[in-house]
Amino acid sequence: MMALIMFLTVIGILLLGFPVAFTLAGTALLFALGGAVTGAFDSVFLQTMPSRILGIMNNGTLVAVPLFVFMGITLERARIAEDLLETLSELFGQMRGGLGIAVTIVGMLLAASTGIVGATVVTMGLLSLPTMLKRGYDPALATGVISASGTLGQIIPPSIILVMLGDVLSSAYQQAQLSQGIYSPDTISVGDLFVGAIIPGLMLVGLYITYLLLIGLFKPDAMPAAVDSENPLKGSLIARVIRVLLPPLVLILAVLGSIMAGLATPTEAAAVGAVGALILARIRGEITLKRLGEISRNTTRISSMVFMILIGASVFSLVFRGYGGDDIVRDFLLDMPGGVVGAVVTVMIVMFLLGFVLDFIEITFVVVPIVGPILLSMGLDPVWLGIMIAINLQTSFLTPPFGFALFYLRGVAPASVETSAMYRGVIPFIALQLLVLILLAIWPQLVTWLPEKIYP
Repeated sequence: MMALIMFLTVIGILLLGFPVAFTLAGTALLFALGGAVTGAFDSVFLQTMPSRILGIMNNGTLVAVPLFVFMGITLERARIAEDLLETLSELFGQMRGGLGIAVTIVGMLLAASTGIVGATVVTMGLLSLPTMLKRGYDPALATGVISASGTLGQIIPPSIILVMLGDVLSSAYQQAQLSQGIYSPDTISVGDLFVGAIIPGLMLVGLYITYLLLIGLFKPDAMPAAVDSENPLKGSLIARVIRVLLPPLVLILAVLGSIMAGLATPTEAAAVGAVGALILARIRGEITLKRLGEISRNTTRISSMVFMILIGASVFSLVFRGYGGDDIVRDFLLDMPGGVVGAVVTVMIVMFLLGFVLDFIEITFVVVPIVGPILLSMGLDPVWLGIMIAINLQTSFLTPPFGFALFYLRGVAPASVETSAMYRGVIPFIALQLLVLILLAIWPQLVTWLPEKIYP
């Protein structure tokens, strides 16, 4: 039971507010020391730690993380979101709910450009929430749209989260095949996850917009149309939309297109995105040496946090395995009623609940390496499993009262917006995301079809 006690101890310490990376590593080392003294833990497990850290340092896939972070922060500093929101608001302004649709589309583009959920929610909250409230939008609906569109960075590629998840699932998939006696295992890549996420991501965006259109039809008072917007067919507005939309779209297509065409690995495509973001910021006159220094420092800070959590999670997983935690989880899942379906549902529920207290990074590096090999050895498609995990945690980050997206938005929302209104606003979007999860469970081809076509 020591493995379970150690896991619960980590959760408890994290709830007290201690740093994640040091909590994972510190708790694991304390339990390892106690176990070594009492003879309950074999310290040989810790002797593999240096090779694990060296493997992290030599992992070329993970180099994409700081590059995508740099790309996202640069685009944020280039004020792309502000121009997009202003222009698209005018384009859809005469339509009832047009501002909400504009927020959703900008959230999608920011997600594809940055892949950082917190940054997208905060940016959209600062830029769009005051405008939506000023135009008479219902506060619950306004905050719901912003929170939901901000979390699209979880699923729409290129996403930092999919990069990390792809690396972990690749290792888990190889372990699963080796445990089945397959000594020439198939592999999956981050590119597979990127391609597999395209259709589910677009489904979410389409459902969000459909919901807004229906609200505009049946509850027009909740989303009034703008009375001061330009005619969307006016030539000057169309030209401005093209001028604002084209650069970020070209950058996104360059990153995703180079991966899908097999011209670049995700790491190389991330480098293209980073350089492209710099060029775009320079063209817009939004980059200076001082600002470049700020971007570099923020990139270093976020990347250091990610890799410190990865190292802490590696220590934790070693000690967890040394106490037989893997065997406990395996036996538990294999004994679940319903077979594979029961095991998947159980894991999804546990991850959903963990999403209340742990960030995606911790869940990816701590939980997925434990349950991934077990689920994949049951015959599940690794790309499908990865997308299901991503959308599941995206839903968790929206769910009251602990959803991370709600915390981010609460921090920048005016005091006049009640927290209860924010909770009410996200409920319909949570229902839409659960609908997508159900559809993907019934028709896995929604995830697997495109990767099979592109990478036969």
